[in-house]
Amino acid sequence: MAKKDDTTPSVMKDDTQYRQQLGARLREAREYLGLLQEEVAKYLKIPRTALSHIESGQRRIDALELKRLAALYKQPVSHFTDDEPEVGMAEDIAHLARAAAGLSENDREELARFADYLRARAKGDTSSDG
Repeated sequence: MAKKDDTTPSVMKDDTQYRQQLGARLREAREYLGLLQEEVAKYLKIPRTALSHIESGQRRIDALELKRLAALYKQPVSHFTDDEPEVGMAEDIAHLARAAAGLSENDREELARFADYLRARAKGDTSSDG
């Protein structure tokens, strides 16, 4: 009888943990955008239960599904697949950046001027009552 590979259980455990982590990130992104599982499942053309299983780590997600979800959630695929949490922008700033990306060039310029105004106002306003 052949010897059983001792690495199999840990590999399976790592896969399960990875799927759970990926699923949790996908669920958080969906909830952050206020989307229902039913809406996202319809977008992917899969049953809602399949999406539920993806988000809980019980079902594998294929590359095309992940790519479509990343586009829907306005995040790079790496946001969901990287082992290390993203370091850098706070979530509210990342949200503003994603929202600004969808604006016209003129609207982004106006948004930049408004941000400059708010920054200048904050620096110049030393009283709490304004």
